[in-house]
Amino acid sequence: MFTTDIKRVIEQVSRDKGIDRIVLINALKEALSFAARKKYGNNIDIEVHYNEDIGEIEVFQFKEVVEKITEPGKQISFEEGIRLDSDCEIGDSLGTKIDTSTFGRIAAQSAKQVIIQKIKNAEKALVYSNYIDRKGEIVNGIVQRIDGNDIIINLGQAEAILYAREMAPKETYKRGDRIRACILNVLSDARGPQIVLSRTHPDFLINLFNLEVPEISEGVVKIMGAAREPGSRAKLAVSSIEPDIDPVGACVGMKGSRVQNVVQELKGEKIDIIPWHVDAAKYVCNALAPAEISRVIIDEDNHSMQVIVPDELLSVAIGKRGQNVRLASKLTGWHLDVKNESRYSEAMKNGFDSLVALPEVGLALADDLCKKGFYSAKELSTASVDNLIEIKGLTKQKATQLIKNAIDVIKGNNISPESSIEELENTEEPESDIATVSDVNQSLNEIEDIE
Repeated sequence: MFTTDIKRVIEQVSRDKGIDRIVLINALKEALSFAARKKYGNNIDIEVHYNEDIGEIEVFQFKEVVEKITEPGKQISFEEGIRLDSDCEIGDSLGTKIDTSTFGRIAAQSAKQVIIQKIKNAEKALVYSNYIDRKGEIVNGIVQRIDGNDIIINLGQAEAILYAREMAPKETYKRGDRIRACILNVLSDARGPQIVLSRTHPDFLINLFNLEVPEISEGVVKIMGAAREPGSRAKLAVSSIEPDIDPVGACVGMKGSRVQNVVQELKGEKIDIIPWHVDAAKYVCNALAPAEISRVIIDEDNHSMQVIVPDELLSVAIGKRGQNVRLASKLTGWHLDVKNESRYSEAMKNGFDSLVALPEVGLALADDLCKKGFYSAKELSTASVDNLIEIKGLTKQKATQLIKNAIDVIKGNNISPESSIEELENTEEPESDIATVSDVNQSLNEIEDIE
């Protein structure tokens, strides 16, 4: 290999692998330097050069001209130096070309390993630089082989891996199948494929709509969020910067053609496309569609909402096995607690009754406390005096006593201040709701006036 055909080999490998020819030349130079030291020892002074004109890599050994040789590997006698260069002097360094064909089989094999490793490293660096800025982008490939439950995919210039956990349930592929996925991650140093793909990430859904909907790629319609339970159902929130363009209609397409193309790619995954809204409560109501929402109580401190729905729509709002409310929570970023109106009214009545039952609290004061945001003895027990004295007629002393009375009642009933209204009144959640709805929201701030 180390002859005049090196130039041709470098050009071919550079073209086939996409590796800079300078990287290949440096790899060959390092390999020959390694092979020379393998044969002659590590103490020799070696220089390797690539002759562009003849397409040959030349190896030179340099020795110092001395009167008396003490290190044969590094020194040459003055008499021998004169034969090589008639103008040499003591202390000069003379280089002689080494015949690389004399390196032997072991040295040549070692050089080959160095070259192979260098090319692999160069390929990895190339893959990393080409794909690191393409995270989330959809790529097309062909299934090259199945490795256990994982799939190795040929992307053309690189290999990628699609782990089983990044595929929807029941998705199956065989060798030679075409496949689409989004780039989840690009690893800088990996023994196997560096590119990790995903078909379950929300970015895959988002970018499928980018490809299918021109209004999205043009920036007129924006995707504000996405949530998925891969293979089952997804929710997509969209908005439009043009008031005369319906973002939901643009994503659905004529007779549902656009959304159906995405559904087909996702193997039948159902997709709810909802309008995004700047108001968090309205956004949550949209996300819980098709259920109709009676009221929403927001707890800013805990970033949660209590959503009240008509009794007959509770199962619709929750969805099968809680799927609808889970996806809505993921999409909006709010912790959602869905209740029907009957249970909500009962909880509010129990809370109001617990206030009236406190010493020195009548109906009028209980109403004022509710209007201020304290709907039960439990909530009153965690109030601050400064908040209570804002209520007309309450002094600092009386506010302090009210809080103390509320704490005493709760302790007397073995209920902690963190308990919910249902716990305070010893009521139980219906089994169906416990299995599908999040835990009862502990704060009822900003509730509408009880009629």
